[in-house]
Amino acid sequence: MKILIAEDDITSRVLLKHMLAKWGYEVVVTKDGNEAWEALQAEDAPKLAILDRMMPGLDGAEVCRKVRQLDVPNSAYLILLTIRNSMKDIVDGLEAGADDYINKPYEMDELRVRVKVGERVAALQSALVEEVHSLQEALAHVKTLQGILPICMHCHKIRNDRQSWERLEKYITEHSDAQFSHGLCPECLKKHYPDFKKTN
Repeated sequence: MKILIAEDDITSRVLLKHMLAKWGYEVVVTKDGNEAWEALQAEDAPKLAILDRMMPGLDGAEVCRKVRQLDVPNSAYLILLTIRNSMKDIVDGLEAGADDYINKPYEMDELRVRVKVGERVAALQSALVEEVHSLQEALAHVKTLQGILPICMHCHKIRNDRQSWERLEKYITEHSDAQFSHGLCPECLKKHYPDFKKTN
């Protein structure tokens, strides 16, 4: 899985990159909020991001807010890192769009398990988006006949939405995925072709 980190402190940035790579993640490194925001808009943007709360340019909360404003069905899971641990700061960060919040200095084990949680959530969200997309494609191919259809009692033509009459099979073909093949039922065979003799 690809993870973006945004950290302006070089020591923290190198340590974070090293640990994530050690745990098997592909790491995209950015040095401030502006770089992070640009990377998170890319077509192949990471689905998990760890953002320092206090950074030059856009801070972590501002990046969260901008990501949540993107019109995409599967935005990144966002973790804020901060030394500000008051309840107000935590609430502000979460209201800005962060999914999780880790106080500095943090234990590596805590970071690892929180990243694992984010990875699971991101995977579930991606799977859900794919499922919704598949269902939308399926629905696009499904046409349903429903309601009351006016049909002539003699010729069996259907009155369509344009208030004109058309053959039953034409109407059904246009409003469903059904296809017709023509044949003769025994009654019509006997009625219209009385001299026809069935042979084995």
